[in-house]
Amino acid sequence: MSSSAARKQEINANKLAKRLRRQVGQAIADFQMIEAGDRIMVCLSGGKDSYTLLDLLRQLQAKAPVDFELHAVHLDQKQPGYDPRTLPDYLESIGMPYTILEQDTYSVVKRVVPEGRTMCSLCSRLRRGNLYDHAAAEGFTKIALGHHRDDIVETLFLNLFHQAKLKAMPPKLRSDDGRNVLIRPLAYCREDDIADYAQARAFPIMPCNLCGSQENLQRKAIKAMLTDWERKFPGRVENVFRAIGDVSPSQLADRKLFDFAALGRRDGPPLSIGDWLRGEPADSSAETAAD
Repeated sequence: MSSSAARKQEINANKLAKRLRRQVGQAIADFQMIEAGDRIMVCLSGGKDSYTLLDLLRQLQAKAPVDFELHAVHLDQKQPGYDPRTLPDYLESIGMPYTILEQDTYSVVKRVVPEGRTMCSLCSRLRRGNLYDHAAAEGFTKIALGHHRDDIVETLFLNLFHQAKLKAMPPKLRSDDGRNVLIRPLAYCREDDIADYAQARAFPIMPCNLCGSQENLQRKAIKAMLTDWERKFPGRVENVFRAIGDVSPSQLADRKLFDFAALGRRDGPPLSIGDWLRGEPADSSAETAAD
């Protein structure tokens, strides 16, 4: 590579790093993800997203307006081909405090899920359970996850198409059991940018070999749809993501979010469906029989 090409590559890499840091910082500020004194457990899977998350949080930590602690935690699920030294070697090389948990979820998933069925859902639930238990036991105040903008948009359509629910992955939430607060500092970051950043930083990526890098087929279909949209209509995915943060409850139809019943009502109690159907014509078959 020529010196000019190398220089250009370096400039582009610096621009990308600056953009990602700004997006992470913006997400943290918008959702007040981190406070003074926080002990943050960074979930490190060994994939591009979690490596990027840890790297950017460390950079921001060095100049942050408040003091907070980062601790990397990885779950060794005893998958075939797993290299137990890859993550420890990397984390020790950068001076990052870490914990490696060990739990044979691989055997559980292989035993429970029928051959040929997608294993990702059960694998994820078991992994989350172990990580959430550890965070609560060790007193971490936040759990940082590596989900990015594209993950959030994909989840929106998965829930819409397959669950008839209008929900996605929030940048910040409390876990269902109430014990942990989860944050997603990469919420504003594009997956393509993260992939480029991980390649430029040469992170030691650890592939998931539980099922040959099996991917949830429904999510794969959604990802293909969004990729096609973005190719034909650049910016559409970003618009969808922005819409998640600009919701107008009165323009939807969720009666739990907006009191449609009270809108424009003058007086008297609201009428039920029983009231409205009380004068419904008799069943046509019954009328015919009577004739």
